This record gives sequence, structure tokens and C-alpha cells, in this order.
Amino acid sequence: MNYRHAYHAGNEADCLKHALLVLLLRTLARKPKPLLVLDTHAGIGAYDLAGVEAEKTGEWRQGIGRLQEAGPPALADYLALIRDPGQYPDQYPGSPALARALVGPGDRLALCELHPEDAALLKRRFRGDPTVQVHHRDGYEALGALLPPPEKRALVLIDPPYERIDEFSTLASALDAARKKFPSGVFAAWYPVKHRRPVREFFTDLAARGIPDMIACELLLRPTLDPAKLNGSGLLIVNPPYGFETEAAPILTALRTTLADADGDATITRLADE
Repeated sequence: MNYRHAYHAGNEADCLKHALLVLLLRTLARKPKPLLVLDTHAGIGAYDLAGVEAEKTGEWRQGIGRLQEAGPPALADYLALIRDPGQYPDQYPGSPALARALVGPGDRLALCELHPEDAALLKRRFRGDPTVQVHHRDGYEALGALLPPPEKRALVLIDPPYERIDEFSTLASALDAARKKFPSGVFAAWYPVKHRRPVREFFTDLAARGIPDMIACELLLRPTLDPAKLNGSGLLIVNPPYGFETEAAPILTALRTTLADADGDATITRLADE
């Protein structure tokens, strides 16, 4: 309950997560069928990068600041949304604002946030929007309550703060339960990479549960030698849409080229076949 994303908005991890989220939404929009987008840890939706919190860390300068300056063509779609996020032109759009800009008629956006102040801000931001439902509730609990959706299609973004030492195992259990309840859903789970062991154990846990059709997209800013640093991050995707892996490759290459150190890396790893 201490985590506030305003301090980290627009950093390298956000850029990875949001660039791939945009691609996921674009890919799913190719089928003209209603879609639920469920964001389990939504935050406040959009962030003022000139605000006190963002200026205190300045993390956005090494993330979205660099990307906006470099303007790599592979990230043109994402960067266009950042420059013109609809109703929040002076803020950096988080996943709720990006999703709202991309969902179509007949789609639905369900946003969950447990922090009481952030939940209140989120409700105020989307007040009167019939497409958006804001829930002041635990995101993991919402997976059981809101799935399967009446739309019969869903993209579920799970982006916990990793304040708990058992977050990886909690996430693995939640993914397993949610997939069993809604096998056809697309699930995208963000995770930090400080050192490799917790991530390896997370992947092993998922494999032991028999979850099929999984890939991991990672951006490593530097070798994972100092576990006190956020050396990179990844987005685990269950049931990636057709063509996603191919289209994600140049996005990851552009992120690595622009944001990572010379010895950084970007990879797409298939963890389980369909």
C-alpha cells in the first residue's frame, strides 16, 4: 500500500509495458468482436511528469524522454499516443489512458485499484464514461470476480507493485486460476528483473502448473549483476495473439537500442507451446 506509481511513470519499465500493451490492443482489435480490457493494478490512469513525484526521481528522462527525443520508427504508434493521449494531453498516459484511447465501440474497460487515494483519483478521471468501470478492490480478487466476461474475449493486464516478497508466487497462482476460469483470455503480466533467480523460479513455477502458450518479452538495461538495481523488466504473455511475436521483435530492438546500455539486451522467449 506504500507504492505510488507517480514516482516511476514513464521510466524504462513503463515504456516496455506500454509499447507492448499498445501492440496487444492493436492486434486484438483486428477481430471486430467485443473485448474486455481488465487492468488489475491500474494506478491513477495518467501522470504529470512535471509533478513533484516524477521530478523527485526523474526516472522518466531515461525512459519516455529518451524515446521521444530519438523517435524510433518501430515505436511510432506508441509515441503518437503519448503525444496525443486524447483527453489528457498534458500528462503521460498510463495503461488505463492508453487502453481507453484504443478500445472500440462495444468494448469495455474495467480498472481495479486498491490504494484508496489512487482509486478515488481514477474514479474521478473516468467519471461519466460508460465504457469504463472503476473498482476499488484487490486486483487479484477481481480476476475471480470479473472472469469470464460476457464479451467472451479479454485482455487482462496484471501489473503488481512487487512490494511483497511472495509476489512472484502469488502472480503464478493468480495466472493459473484465471486461465483455468477463462482459458481463451489473453493475459499480460509485468515483472521486474533485478537478478535472474526469482525470474527463473517464476518461469519454473508456471511450467509446473502446465500453463500452455506462454512467451516472455524482456528488456534488460544492463547485465543482472547488482540485485539492488532494477536491471530490466519483462512482460509475460499467455495466449499471445496471432502475429504478436513477429511484430513485437522490432519494438524490443528499438527499446534496447534507445534505452539500454551497450551490454543490455532484449529478448522474446517462448516458455510453453500452444
